[in-house]
Amino acid sequence: MTEKLQKVLARAGRGSRRELEAMISQGRVSVDGKVAVLGDRVTGREQIRVDGHQIETQAEADVMCRVLAYHKPEGEVSTRKDPEGRPTVFDRLPKLQGARWISVGRLDVNTSGLLLFTTDGELANRLMHPRHEIDREYAVRVFGEVDQAMVQRLLKGVMLEDGMGKFDTIKYSGGEGMNHWFHVTLKEGRNREVRRLWESQEMQVSRLIRVRYGKILLPKDVPRGGWSEMPLDQVNYLRGAVGLTAEKETKVEVDAPKRHKQLTQIRKAVRRHNTRVKSGGTNAGTGASTGPKKKPAAPKRARNPKQKPKTRL
Repeated sequence: MTEKLQKVLARAGRGSRRELEAMISQGRVSVDGKVAVLGDRVTGREQIRVDGHQIETQAEADVMCRVLAYHKPEGEVSTRKDPEGRPTVFDRLPKLQGARWISVGRLDVNTSGLLLFTTDGELANRLMHPRHEIDREYAVRVFGEVDQAMVQRLLKGVMLEDGMGKFDTIKYSGGEGMNHWFHVTLKEGRNREVRRLWESQEMQVSRLIRVRYGKILLPKDVPRGGWSEMPLDQVNYLRGAVGLTAEKETKVEVDAPKRHKQLTQIRKAVRRHNTRVKSGGTNAGTGASTGPKKKPAAPKRARNPKQKPKTRL
């Protein structure tokens, strides 16, 4: 069975189909040594190169769709490599053979919370496409007074530098003094859109946490920097939401004791990573100090009540 070349490359996480069609038209893709053209079909077992780099591809029937829910901490960038040497969201993910993790969108360096990864590039591209209208929910802390007129403007829509933007819902969650928490939802994933919407109202965002993607919630039992692989029903919810066929296999342990053991291993891996990755005297992504620890003071010996105190001269 053959598939369009751009579909096979999209599944391998090389970009959206539209982006890949442009690459093929520009002569940047080859199949078994020949420059590809639009309309080429492949099985996925050919030698395919993009800009001279060989791409690992598999036939659709050979690929198991896996999805991770990652608890991103602040301080990590959403790229595979960072020229400034900052930690990335890919650093702590489990290693794969014959596949790679593809992020479903991005969170900026100062945003924490739920970030999805999958081995299926087609699923990732569809989840990110605005036509499927998968809503995202964020907990956001803003500094300043928010009035009803401001809320109505954010719900109706405000003009940003890249077009109109708006929240679908805004719910007040409490606060103290000038700091107020809100839960907001929107169906787009434009760069820094949540922050830019609040900033359009001259409000400063001091904390931003993604807590939900569609029906997938940020797992409460996963620490910052940890991940949890989704069970089959959640994977198929995501696939169904974007019009893909259901998956039949999973690598997730359904046995409760084994699942508990896996979460324990994840927490240990997070702690090891935090102590190993150091940046400016702090653990990357956590802000915990890794500087030299002071030797604890020896406990004072209790004075014998019958003994007279020494007099200093």
